[in-house]
Amino acid sequence: MIPIKNKKKPLKLTIEEMTNFALNYVEKFAPSKQQLKTYLLKKYLNSKTPNIKKTDVSDLIDIVLEDLEKSKFINDKFYSESKAKSLIQRGTSINKIRNYLFSKGVGEKYIKNTIEKINEKNDDQDFFSAIKICKKKRIGPSRQEDNRPLFYKKDIGVLARSGFDFEVSKRVMDLDKEEYIKIISLL
Repeated sequence: MIPIKNKKKPLKLTIEEMTNFALNYVEKFAPSKQQLKTYLLKKYLNSKTPNIKKTDVSDLIDIVLEDLEKSKFINDKFYSESKAKSLIQRGTSINKIRNYLFSKGVGEKYIKNTIEKINEKNDDQDFFSAIKICKKKRIGPSRQEDNRPLFYKKDIGVLARSGFDFEVSKRVMDLDKEEYIKIISLL
């Protein structure tokens, strides 16, 4: 058997090649600016390109990112709003959304604007998100009535780990079954 050598083309430190990698990544994953920067930095620093300096790579990445921002391929404002919208549909709390966006490297002003938009649309977003979590995990008001007191502390803990504060968790846990069913039918 003849061994086949993996002949990968060596990476060249050019703006064109870096832009192509960035566009391919943006096409697949729709990242934030910081995620794209991290990806490109890892890609080029882990490559076996001779005589590569971190400052040169970083400067080239900044140039590519500026070009992509000008041409609107990456946009942290759009990223934060779209991610927040999808997380709200899943029943994620506002605290968890804020932490998620912060961990992805989105700027503080974009996070603040996104959270303000969420609160403008619905004052009590955490309450409805907590109800979605209860429905999805079958806790709190979605449990059978005779089991609810037994699992009260556990259910409060699940909601707390999901990012909801105590007042919201207690409000959701104290809902009657009929009210819960009415609210679920509206969601």
